[in-house]
Parts: sequence; C-alpha cells; structure tokens
Amino acid sequence: MNSFLQALASGTLTGLLYGLIALSFVVIYRAARIVNLAQGEVLMVGAFSIWMMTLAAGLPALLGSGLALLVAALIGLVIERLVFRPLIGRPTTTIVLASVALIIVLRGASQMVFGPEARPFPQVLPAGAFKLGPLHLNLALTIGAVLTLIVTEALHRFFMNTTAGLRLSAVAEDHMTALSMGISVRRSAAIAWALGALLSALAAAIYLSGAALDVSVAGIGLRALPVALLGGMESVRGATLAGVLVGVGESLAATYLDRHTSGTMSQVFPFLVMIALMLIRPQGLFGWKVIERV
Repeated sequence: MNSFLQALASGTLTGLLYGLIALSFVVIYRAARIVNLAQGEVLMVGAFSIWMMTLAAGLPALLGSGLALLVAALIGLVIERLVFRPLIGRPTTTIVLASVALIIVLRGASQMVFGPEARPFPQVLPAGAFKLGPLHLNLALTIGAVLTLIVTEALHRFFMNTTAGLRLSAVAEDHMTALSMGISVRRSAAIAWALGALLSALAAAIYLSGAALDVSVAGIGLRALPVALLGGMESVRGATLAGVLVGVGESLAATYLDRHTSGTMSQVFPFLVMIALMLIRPQGLFGWKVIERV
C-alpha cells in the first residue's frame, strides 16, 4: 500500500510539472492555432538563459532566474516574429515542418554555443525531500506543484476575466472574426508566444533545480505534448488535470510494469495515451469541439 501511495504522490508532482509545460502549448495554440513541436527546445533555451544569468554571470539564483524569465519571453517574441508570423495563413503542413526545423536549429545552436557536455544547474529551489506520513516528497517538485496551481488559476482568470485574455480567446476561436472585431491577431500571437516561452523557462527552473543541464532536457517538452492534447489544446485547467493523470499513470507504470518490460512502459506511457486519444477523442477531455456547418 505504501508503494502505491508513494507512486500516486510522486506521479502527481511530476504530472503537475508536465501540466506547467503543457500550459505553454495551450497559450500558444489558443492565440495562434499552432502546436509548437519545438516547445521542449524553447524550454532548453530558457534553461540555458537561467544558467547564464546565475552561474555564468554570478547573480543570485532567484534574481538571475527572474531576469532569465524575461529573456525567455523575449526569445519567444523573436521566434514568433521571425519564424511563425510569416507563416500566418499557410497550410498546417508548412507550420509543422517549420517547428521541426526549429527543433534542429535550436538544438544545433545550443550545442554550438554551450557544447554537448552537461553542466551544473543553479539551485533555484530548496533541495532534498520531506516526509509526509509514509510518503517522501521532493521539495523542489512540491514547490513547483504549488506554483503550477497558482499559475493555472491566474491564467484561467486572465483568459476569462480580462480584456487582453478575452481578446486572445476570440483569436483562438476564429482569426477572421477577431479581425472583424478590431483585434490584432499578430499582437495576440506575440503575447501568447512570449507567455509560452516564459512558462517553459519557469518549468525548466523547477525541473532542473540543482541538477545537470544539457541539450537532452528538451525531451521533456515532447513528453508534455500528450498532456496538452489530453486536457484539450484550448483548456488551461484541463492541462493541469491531464498532467496529473499522465504523471500518475507513468509513475504507476514505473512501479508495477517496468520490471516486466525492461523499464520501457513508463517511457512510452504518455505516447500510448496520445495515440489512444487521437483515436477516441481528438479534441481532448476539455477541448473545444468545432462544429462546421455546410
């Protein structure tokens, strides 16, 4: 029973981290209708920005990380302006290929600038674990889980209760309708890309705090994509809930199934969820179901 409860707790914390990364997919999709396959690489660039602002520049971890979040938002603006804004109105295949190319460019540029070797990441959050009854919980992930819940609720209120958020929602529903209402689609997309990059950098700070950083960290972005699809690409709260579901499922697979599958079941679990979802409910649990009238 203790191992089951531990798997539930650990999976929940990891899942909320996935949920935070999934939010970066969601905010971009809501405004630009783009699934950025390179979001993991954006997270990686944010992580290197944190490293540069802290260990390389010698700034305190919290101050350097805060400045790095602003740098990450600026990088998101640059990516939107140079790569995806010129592709507005182009076929979906073109946009997908552009995001694949962006994966290669960002990984290659990072290896060229920083090298392929791993380097220590700053201790942004407290290290260690704490005991809660029979459970041992990672302190950094626990703090990250609380931050994820706060960010999720703040984003939900932003999209539902503020003028800027409602404009983004209008853009997400239909670009032409938003334009007819005087809403700038390009400005909304730029805001979403900046916010998505900032969220990715925040997730990097939580995930890597006190660990090692190299280009392989980008892989967590791909693992978070099934979470965004499961929750629904337009749903903020759905991303967090889906993150918990995927994280718990992955943790249970690691606890009970990996021993029988040479450690592979937990690795493929999120993608099995993604395949099943595409077959059964493509819009996700809380996504908008589009009804087209002919």
